[in-house]
Amino acid sequence: MLAIAAVLISPAAALAQDGPKLETVVDELNWTWVIVAALLVMFMQAGFLFLELGFTRGKNVGTMVAKILVNFSVASVMWWVCGFALAFGGAGWFLGDSGFAVGYGDTVAGSPFNGGSAAFMFFQFAFAGVSLAIVWGTTIERIKFIVYPIYGIVFAGFIYPLIAHWGFGGGLFSHIGDGVQDFAGSTVVHLTGATGALAALLLLGPRKGKYGVDGKPRAIPGHNMPLFGLGVLILWLGWFGFNPGSTLGTADNRFAEVVFVTNLAAAAGVIGAALTVYFKTKKLDVGMCGNGAIAALVAITAPSGYVEFWAAPIIGVVAGVLVVLCVYAIDKYIDDPVGALSAHGIAGIWGTLSCGLFTSDRLADYNGIGKPGLFEGGGFTQLGVQAAGVGIAFATVFALSYVTFFLIKKTVGLRVSEEEEDAGLDISEHGMYGYPEQFIPAPELVGYGGGPYRSVPPAPVAANEVTS
Repeated sequence: MLAIAAVLISPAAALAQDGPKLETVVDELNWTWVIVAALLVMFMQAGFLFLELGFTRGKNVGTMVAKILVNFSVASVMWWVCGFALAFGGAGWFLGDSGFAVGYGDTVAGSPFNGGSAAFMFFQFAFAGVSLAIVWGTTIERIKFIVYPIYGIVFAGFIYPLIAHWGFGGGLFSHIGDGVQDFAGSTVVHLTGATGALAALLLLGPRKGKYGVDGKPRAIPGHNMPLFGLGVLILWLGWFGFNPGSTLGTADNRFAEVVFVTNLAAAAGVIGAALTVYFKTKKLDVGMCGNGAIAALVAITAPSGYVEFWAAPIIGVVAGVLVVLCVYAIDKYIDDPVGALSAHGIAGIWGTLSCGLFTSDRLADYNGIGKPGLFEGGGFTQLGVQAAGVGIAFATVFALSYVTFFLIKKTVGLRVSEEEEDAGLDISEHGMYGYPEQFIPAPELVGYGGGPYRSVPPAPVAANEVTS
């Protein structure tokens, strides 16, 4: 019996001696979660694609695919070259100064760059990609394709890293009061993207036919609401990487709390938007319901790690109401086909300010940033800090983006010609149609099985060949 016990005990003892340490397992588990979350955030690019496709006319759908792919690729390279270094390469108040074109073992912000660092870098890049994607939904159907990579280089290489450093990297925002609370980026990601979009729109102008001779806006319907709905659901799913992933680990199961808070807000946003648009128009507008979800998700992004469950539906329903009212108000003056100025800009501002109202004492202390909100006994202090962060981010991004787009307009140009806009960007910018059967004359589709023309007529079927 002693011999048998020795045999059974020996492998266990060997495993205890040779196995990984508990700290290593925990570290690897945390970074695994961060990578999973980053992939969910990356998948949001598909959500933006489908959402924009739904709001786009059929003659401009192919260019949306190229736009997403090129922008994501340009941002990927720029983030490695300099974006990550400027955002997270040091704790100075303005910008980071290490980690340019980083490699394994390099020193970044005083620490060696390793696998965990790569996970963090990719996670933060996915945020940069989302922020850049927000810019372009507002400009669809009339912007030159060359504008995308030019602005993308500036945005991913400098504009976004600057705001990310201030908000996430220990920069300026951490020195305002006890710190601006923006858990996952209502301001850093979403307001930044929406502000860049505003700068572009002011120089780009509306789509042809958007405003009548009386100056009143006219609806230009998108071609596919089911695709729009799919895009909203993909973005909703992706947000479970966006907000919970910002815990950067699994400690105390905090990510699960953030998941629940995020979902509560999104659901309330749909309800708020649906009720608001119904009371306003007596119709249940599909686009407004979807934008209610997006606006609420944007709004809960900043407070998702700072508020208790009860506050989430309040933040979400207010965002849902705001997005409907603001889409109608902005549409009178600025042509924003997807409503991004409202869903990402106004909702981003509301979400950031809501921390100053609802942040709990428990979570302010847990995160070590800022003070409790007004309704949690903290007074107006944190609300003022949040407002300062919003104002600084908006002014900075708008100035940098406006200058960039102005220079692009004066050099290569921002807008396609009127003839190209009429023909559609698919054929004028890419030489092909996203939906060829819809736009190519039927005789030209011979051999492709399209239209009423066929290269070979179908063989007749005799009556005796028909079986019951």
